[in-house]
Amino acid sequence: MDRPNNLPLATYFRPQKLADFVGHDNILSADGFLRQAIKEDRVPSLIFWGPPGTGKTTLALIIAKETQADFLQLSAVNSGVKDLRQIVERAEANSRMKIKTILFIDEIHRWNKAQQDALLPEVENGRLTLIGATTENPSFALNSALLSRAKVVVLNSLRPEDLKVIIKSAAKKLKAKLKPDVISLIARYADGDARAALNILEAALHKGPSPDAAVVKEIINKPNLLYDKNGEEHYNLISALHKSMRGNNPNAALYWLARMMEGGEDPLYVARRLVRFASEDVGLANNSALMLANAVFDACHKLGVPECKVHLAQLVVYLAKSPKSIASYQAYEIAKREVEKSGSLPVPLHLRNAATGLMKELGYGINYKYSPIEDDSRQEYLPPELKGGPLDKIKWK
Repeated sequence: MDRPNNLPLATYFRPQKLADFVGHDNILSADGFLRQAIKEDRVPSLIFWGPPGTGKTTLALIIAKETQADFLQLSAVNSGVKDLRQIVERAEANSRMKIKTILFIDEIHRWNKAQQDALLPEVENGRLTLIGATTENPSFALNSALLSRAKVVVLNSLRPEDLKVIIKSAAKKLKAKLKPDVISLIARYADGDARAALNILEAALHKGPSPDAAVVKEIINKPNLLYDKNGEEHYNLISALHKSMRGNNPNAALYWLARMMEGGEDPLYVARRLVRFASEDVGLANNSALMLANAVFDACHKLGVPECKVHLAQLVVYLAKSPKSIASYQAYEIAKREVEKSGSLPVPLHLRNAATGLMKELGYGINYKYSPIEDDSRQEYLPPELKGGPLDKIKWK
């Protein structure tokens, strides 16, 4: 079938009504909040949070159509307060004619605080309903004032079965014949992204109406891995790696490491986190861990990718299998709290270094017991004000 202006499949086959929208059953169930809000025409301002290709823009368009609202759209990448003013003028005109206005802002996290603040009065007075889309965690990406005036809706990556429905529907409309293994392969390579699935399908159909698995593999030789080195998934994956090692599970740790590295993570970032882990979690239970972690960091610096991946894998397995001790970490936290509580207590005179004659006259170093040759069993090393306190009570095995 012909497409006007050679539109991409993802745009051409964009669903136009809620009944055709595939996926996200958890938020669009018959008795769910969002479907009920659309049905009753009481949709509040919303923030759609999810990875690319999960239908954020499509769902916003459908909501506007289902509620007969004027749909206005901005991209936060190339718009600002001036563009918003023009939207507000149109929303005011719509309001006088009893027409609802929905403003969709794509990548809303890219707007700065001033730009986001400019939205507040318009959202509050009801002249427009805001639907913002973001791939970033709204807790960090959006102003608290704006966030408190909108409901966050999480759109997770689409399931393989959802992607298969989308692929089959597009193939049928295009009169293409796809075998089940090809459909499954595209769904797997798309990795939860409907746009990616349709782009792969479109590229495959350029080779003919019945592409096989070899054609799909030729188009994309590795999965379209979901990974944002500066965003939410970055922190989710490093957290999963850290906790898998802490839980003594090398197999899971290797999986999370592979997810990061094959997604394009900087090996030195991972290596730095592993150096930290070697002391924070393994600690005194295995002092060799820190030495190996430093050696692997050095290897990553010298070799780069892909060669250093095996060094990171070796270290991850070693750390996961190592015994764990957080004694040093806990003890330092106690010392830090004591410093915050007691402030800058003076160093006892016997612990001070008498570098000059005047210092000696002032009593610096007086009665200090030199432990290699003297009995220092009764010598105090903490300020007297801390005697008997939390630091004084720490016991080391």
